[in-house]
Amino acid sequence: IFDMYSQGVLTSRDAWAYNSGRDALAGNMRRMIETYETERQRYARASAGLQKGDWPDIEKIVDTDAKKISWSANLKTDLLRNKPYTFEDADIVRTMYRPFHAQWGYFNRRFNERVYQQPRLFPTQRHENLVICAAGSGANKAFSAFITANVPDYELVSKGQGFPLYWYEKVDENEDRPQGEMFEDRPTPDADGYIRRDAISDWALGEYRRRYEDDSITKEDIFWYVYGILHSPEYKDRFAADLKKMVPRIPFAADFRAFSNAGRELGQWHLNYETVEPYPLEEETGRLVMEDADYRVHKMVFGKGSGGKDKSVIVYNPHLTLKGIPLEAYDYVVNGKSALEWVMERYAVSIHKASQIKNDPNDWSDDPHYIVDLIKRVTRVSVETVHIVSGLPPLNEME
Repeated sequence: IFDMYSQGVLTSRDAWAYNSGRDALAGNMRRMIETYETERQRYARASAGLQKGDWPDIEKIVDTDAKKISWSANLKTDLLRNKPYTFEDADIVRTMYRPFHAQWGYFNRRFNERVYQQPRLFPTQRHENLVICAAGSGANKAFSAFITANVPDYELVSKGQGFPLYWYEKVDENEDRPQGEMFEDRPTPDADGYIRRDAISDWALGEYRRRYEDDSITKEDIFWYVYGILHSPEYKDRFAADLKKMVPRIPFAADFRAFSNAGRELGQWHLNYETVEPYPLEEETGRLVMEDADYRVHKMVFGKGSGGKDKSVIVYNPHLTLKGIPLEAYDYVVNGKSALEWVMERYAVSIHKASQIKNDPNDWSDDPHYIVDLIKRVTRVSVETVHIVSGLPPLNEME
């Protein structure tokens, strides 16, 4: 179905390459790259005049202090090759790190251990795309899928493969073309020199139109059909064993439009989770007048009931408790846990042990109510997702 797909970005240094605060991320990466440059020059001096086989052991020369730099195999290779690097502010992009958890990321081939095909999906911040991320081979969690309009992390969903709506081809206008192609129609590159290509194959479009005897089907309809199918409880249950071993295979369900429309609707909720109408949860405050600082979060926990945890209640911080969360919201599970529990886990202040880098979710937005409203919005998204998924028809595959 897809001409192009890719795993998410694997940085091998998440604490450095991701952060909720853009300024914090820039500061961390500047510091690390400055350290790399210092060590590159140190090693160049130590190996000057020597044959390659006589170069000193890199581990005995460079500074390995985890508070200054995170070494990886690729970065050490670059140092041996004496490759200089500078910090690039344009490489800071919005990413989707985990479900409903966006972060700033340093999207750079040299400081991400593996970028796979992501630079062809998101070549610049100006190039828009949608990517369905589905759990990949070897995933350690039950199969699930999640859509994003941002560069996805490798573990957005476990070992995820990303299936895009588009991919972008870089065109060199000065490149010599074969004579046979000289007079062929060729799309005009954009201002950055890219041509947008459909990731849904022409074969898939023809096959879907033939199978369903419907020439009005578009490639975008097929994209959303895939997202709908990947949310089908029947599909995930029947093909669970196969989904652990291979890229998902998509059946021709009897009702194409039902799955395509459901996928599109799910996509709208999942993509717009930061702006949908918040679910009306009750705010129980500990102060008569709440100041902006009273909405900062450190670590959220569930309320306590007579039988243990009370998931209808989230203790946001000592000054604020959210009540009235419908328990059906927890039925929406993606990448191994409910969407709400992802928000609770990821929107907590953390300090990375080795580097001592702090990641403070309060830095993500200038709106002091952002995280409180996010809980309400993800509650809404979860409830709506459960309703849509429960209304999906049986597959009833066509022959």
